[in-house]
Formats: sequence, structure tokens, C-alpha cells
Amino acid sequence: MTTKNPTERSALAGIRILDLTAVVFGPYASQILADYGADVVKIEPPEGDSTRRTGPKQEDDLAAIFLGINRNKRSVVLDLKQAEAREALLTLVDSADVLMHSMRPAKMARLGLDPQTLCARNPRLIYAGLYGFGAGGAYADQPAYDDIVQGLTGIADITQRQSGEPRYLPTIAADKTCGLVAAHAILAALFQRERTGLGQQLEVPMFESMASYLLVEHFYGRHLQDSPGAAGYPRVLAPWRRPYQTTDGYLCMMPYTDAHWRRFFNETGHGALADDPRFTDIAARTQHIEDLYALVGRIVADHPTAHWLALCQRLEIPAAPVNRLEDLEQDPHLRSVDFFVPLTSAAGHHYRFTRNPVRLQRSHVPPAMPPRLGEHTRQVLQQAGLSTERIEQLLASGSARDSSHSISLSIPPEVEQ
Repeated sequence: MTTKNPTERSALAGIRILDLTAVVFGPYASQILADYGADVVKIEPPEGDSTRRTGPKQEDDLAAIFLGINRNKRSVVLDLKQAEAREALLTLVDSADVLMHSMRPAKMARLGLDPQTLCARNPRLIYAGLYGFGAGGAYADQPAYDDIVQGLTGIADITQRQSGEPRYLPTIAADKTCGLVAAHAILAALFQRERTGLGQQLEVPMFESMASYLLVEHFYGRHLQDSPGAAGYPRVLAPWRRPYQTTDGYLCMMPYTDAHWRRFFNETGHGALADDPRFTDIAARTQHIEDLYALVGRIVADHPTAHWLALCQRLEIPAAPVNRLEDLEQDPHLRSVDFFVPLTSAAGHHYRFTRNPVRLQRSHVPPAMPPRLGEHTRQVLQQAGLSTERIEQLLASGSARDSSHSISLSIPPEVEQ
């Protein structure tokens, strides 16, 4: 990668996003856009996003989960139950490129923030609704959280098929996957606006998005309408599909091609298996995948992890040790690419963050601390053209809140329009 020229702007410089979402789904999407240089203004209620209080913390309203999904943003507190706050938000909408929210459409309509009203006010606005379920469907307007969507989309089913017990994936899979979908949908809408000059409304429903994600491989035989087979991709559902136990730990090993398997069997003294009709090509291996994984498990159990890593490197077979979560900060590759970034807050507390995993040759946005609750209220309202007197009235009435008593009110060059 080349070093960014200091005069070059970030990929999304000049794009302002009003983010009314909370928890993980929406904030993860807007963090991706912030990592590409968008000015993401996080609009929060007086109590703030609930994730500000989720997990360990060194400072009030900066708990662990919030830190993970809100870097490179600004925070404005507006109590949208109050008319004055809604009017202030409408003023922000006038100069925004994107408004994203995760409220039910009926609630947004009651607040006067429905897509028809806002897009008429600002025809260039991208209005992104991040919902549990798509409009007009049987589940429309029902609440949805990650566990609910994992259950509905079959994740609990595939874990039961593999392990015998229905379980959720031990990560916030639906929220984060759908956050990725939302980010690329917003980018697509912005790209289309560059061609047409017009904004548009878009919706990103979690249920449909996660079902699409899961059925990439697990629709499997159901693709064949004339002679439908079973759903579920056998290779990844096999109970033996797990790290192989060695004499001193565990190994992730993935022979995949015919050549991989033939080399593996010959080098381990099991040459007859290389010609076994159950394992000679990918179709046969898929059909007999449980037998194959069980055989390999018995072979791998005879030697330590280091033996297998060296053998796989020589045979050009993908393999890796099993990292614990705590090992990732010391992983030699992640360290060599400066994946973890230390930051210090204004209060002097030290933090560790991950950077944007994507590198763009002509755009670089270093990680910045997630905002304190209401840290940028004055700054953003002033930037939108509200007078000092009106801002003070909003603060005095409780319609807005500002916690930035010590920061400069100057507008950063990167977010000027």
C-alpha cells in the first residue's frame, strides 16, 4: 500500500450521515461508513445508546460493546419526544446525505420523520430503515433481536444438526451480518445518487438479510425445483467438522482439492485412501464427508500440532493453530499489519481498538475514540446553522444535551461541506 498523501480526502469525505440507530445492527453499519471517512452524527436520546452501559468500562458511558461499534463518530443528544428537538433534527436533515434509523415505521411517522416527509424536504436524502422484518410482510413491525433472527433463519437448526442441541452462534452474527448488508446498501444508494442526483428510501430487514446469508450454501438441494433435495450443505453440517485434536492441542486443517487429499493420504502412510472411491473427488467426499472427517481425526491424533503445521506447509495444504480470543492481540500477522491501535481518551484513559480491516490506496481514516454522550451537540447544531441563542434554549429546555464542556467548537476540515 502507498502512503496517503496528506492532501487527499477520505473516500466518503463530505458525506454526512445522521444515525438514529442503537445497539449493534445499525451502529456497526455506520461505523463501517465512518471508517471510510463519512461524518457520522450519532443522534441519541438523553439516556444514550444502551450499549454505553454494556460490559466493562473505565469511563462513564464508554462501556466495552459501545467502544467496539462507535469509533470515528460524533454524538448529539436530542430528545425527539419534544417538538423543539424534532425541529432541530429537521434542520440537520436539510444538509444530510443519509438518515438511518431502526425504529418502527409507525413510530417514525408519529414523530414526523417518515420517509415521505424527509425525502420531500431533502430530495437528495438516502433514507435507510433498518428493520427486523420487511414492510408488508407477515412479521412487519414486530421487534427483532439477534437471538430471534438466529432462531428464525435456521441457525439454531444447523447447530442442532451438527451437535445434537439447538444453539445460537456465540457471536452477534445476525446484527453484524445485517450491518454489513446495510453498509453496502447505503453505499449503492449513494453511488446511484451520484448518477441521478436523487436520493431514495431503502430498507434492510434482518430476517430476509440473514436468511439470504444462510441459504447461500444451505439451500443446497432445494435449488433444484424439478427434483428438490434436502436443504443443508453436508460438509459443514458434519459433526466431525471441527478442529482436529492433536497430541498437544488442536489443529485447523483444510485439504480441499483432489491434489490436497492425495498428498495428505500418501504422506501420512494411508495411500490406499487416496484411491478409495469414497474420497477421489469432491462429489464423493461430500457424500461421505462424515467418514472422511472421522478418518482424518484419527490420523491427526497421533502427532503434535507443530508436526502437522510443518507437514501442511510443505504439502501446501491450508492449516493453522487454534487461537484463543486472548491470543489475537499477539498473533504475528495481526501485529505485523498494525491491526490493533492504541488510543488515549481526553480523560487520559488508555484503550485498544481494531482498525478498519480494509485498506484503500487513496483513503485513510485512522481510528478515533468513540464519542462521549452528547459530546458534539453544540458543534453539530452550530454547524447546521442554529444560532447560539437557539442552541442554549434547546439545552435549557432539555430538548438537547451537551457534555462537551472542554472541546473546541471549530468544525474539523474533514467534515466541512
